[in-house]
Amino acid sequence: MGANWDGRGVNFSLFSAHASGVDLCLFDPAGRRELERVSLPSRTNQIWHAYLPGIRPGQLYGYRVHGPYDPNRGHRFNPQKLLIDPYAQLLHGSIRWHDAVFGYRLGAQRADLTPDRRDSAPMMPKCVVHDPSHRWGDDRSPRHAMRNTTVYEAHVKGLTELHPGLPPVMRGSYAALGHPDVIEHLVRLGITTLELMPIQSFVDDRFLVQKGLRNYWGYSTLCYFAPEPRYLGEPGVAGLKAAIRSLHDAGIEVVLDVVYNHTAEGNHLGPTLSFRGIDNASYYKLSPDNPRYFWDSTGTGNTLDLSHPRVLQMALDSLRHWRAIYHVDGFRFDLASTLARDKFDFSTHAGFLRAIGQDPELSRVKLIAEPWDVGSGGYRLGGFPPGWSEWNDRFRDTVRAFWRGDSGKLPELARVITGSHETFEPSGREPSASINYVASHDGFTLEDLVSYNERHNEANGESNQDGHGNNLSWNCGAEGATQDPSIRALRARQKRNLLATLFLSQGVPMLLMGDELSRTQKGNNNAFCQDNETSWLDWHSVESDKELALFTAALVHLRHRHEAFRRRRFLTGKPVAETSLKDVYWLAPEGREMTADDWNDGNRRTLGMQIGNDAPDGERFLLLVNAATAAQEFRLHPDFPGARWVCVFDTRAETGSAAGPPIVLSPGGSLSLEPRCLMLFQHAEQKGAAP
Repeated sequence: MGANWDGRGVNFSLFSAHASGVDLCLFDPAGRRELERVSLPSRTNQIWHAYLPGIRPGQLYGYRVHGPYDPNRGHRFNPQKLLIDPYAQLLHGSIRWHDAVFGYRLGAQRADLTPDRRDSAPMMPKCVVHDPSHRWGDDRSPRHAMRNTTVYEAHVKGLTELHPGLPPVMRGSYAALGHPDVIEHLVRLGITTLELMPIQSFVDDRFLVQKGLRNYWGYSTLCYFAPEPRYLGEPGVAGLKAAIRSLHDAGIEVVLDVVYNHTAEGNHLGPTLSFRGIDNASYYKLSPDNPRYFWDSTGTGNTLDLSHPRVLQMALDSLRHWRAIYHVDGFRFDLASTLARDKFDFSTHAGFLRAIGQDPELSRVKLIAEPWDVGSGGYRLGGFPPGWSEWNDRFRDTVRAFWRGDSGKLPELARVITGSHETFEPSGREPSASINYVASHDGFTLEDLVSYNERHNEANGESNQDGHGNNLSWNCGAEGATQDPSIRALRARQKRNLLATLFLSQGVPMLLMGDELSRTQKGNNNAFCQDNETSWLDWHSVESDKELALFTAALVHLRHRHEAFRRRRFLTGKPVAETSLKDVYWLAPEGREMTADDWNDGNRRTLGMQIGNDAPDGERFLLLVNAATAAQEFRLHPDFPGARWVCVFDTRAETGSAAGPPIVLSPGGSLSLEPRCLMLFQHAEQKGAAP
């Protein structure tokens, strides 16, 4: 499929089940003038194709597809509209918004029923015949086991645009991801996996351009095989491949955030850019009652129909393309519930899930689902099959609410910090199925989570009505920036509490770009259109908040060192085979194990957890948390297992390690657990000294 060069010419092929004819349009190197139009002469199994000798890589092209313009039957063919090849591996230029890129006459009554006859070619990007060959040498995927993974969610431009150590010409490009200074930061943090927000080519939506904004996040895909041109820089696609190679050499995997649930073409009143004009009735899910309209479970106006064999083939071919040509190590699937709807209802046996599960290559990479969409029955946390991990929003919401001081959160806190057994174990999965996070691109940053009670999205041009209204945030006493030292100290403590809970929990931790440096979006919790300093990482904050970066790195490396935090199996509360000790003890501050009444007491905000009794490395830990506004005396029962517990991590300290003599807690002893703090103790019975 697509345009494939064999050294002597190019074979062009395009799927369309309902077209009556397909024209291939060849353009000059600038993409301004159509040089030749070739009607594809052959049709095999609904694929239109032709071989053109003498065509070489670099040739610009597009398609015009003939067929009925009959929206009431789901058909929107219009040969006046130049269309992007769904399999194009590279694009030249970008959309110039004009009424001509719409397949119908804007402004007419029942507008989309009347075709527009203007040529859209001058406003459209062009496909590029591309030679994907590349010498990778001995490049190998690090292939970190999921339980040993630490994810860093980042944006190509946001991560690199303001980095002072990068040459200006490189900033904001794919190549910048491979710069030694960027990699050094990730390695110092202990990151194993870089998850990139969408880099498949996408569109700056017209409504954003009209407001002087851009689609920064990139969740508006135009072509699933082509890297987004705005990040290419001088090296082009070679820069992306070189960056991935450099990241691999440093032991860092690359995972792509991909959007196969919808495209940039919007609803029935959207533009005709590619799929709509090639075969609308095949590529999209249409309303069963009226095919003029789209069936939408994504909230974007359209839904790709992955239950169609050719559309499913395109998605799988695209995934294999990024794995084979760019050596990426996995994928995070946006609104993944939509991908598993055959035809309209979610199914764990959906064709997409089964096809990936049996694919010899795709089944071996990291597969991460965003397990929800906006359609009926679309919230499917825990609903994906073995081999998949899922973003766990219950972890996010529970941990945020607990440290905010909400009542009645202890039972759910215990569930999520132990890997959400009730959610993932029924499908036969392990704690690593849970991708834990307290902040992601969608919502407040960590800094804003402790600095704002309300969203502040005025810059988005939607009267502050967009974005989440329920953020479970707490500004610690002042809305936004403040010089009050007590508030600033409390915010710093809360950030440390949230990070420590994240990295000391079972499951796979995900850190949002810049949270280790207190990156702020000034209260904007939906910065999808803020391609500016609002969203970019200000690397100068490395110096202004150096302690938080050190704290985060210490946490990550502590997690990597000790298997108690990276369990293969869920905790049960039962004695382990090797000893008479349970695999987990839940402790009340009164010096006993938690009772049913303790769990049901909504006013309790203090909890102890002891784990590691069955850890392969023999290391045992005691975690104490107190989200109350007052100090809590925490006592160990005289018969508590272990002779001596030494504090190895403390969120009261800026870097996690307090100066002075070690804090020791022994059975029968007690300590005053300060308000809003977390302390981690390690068993030191055999050591006689702090670990």
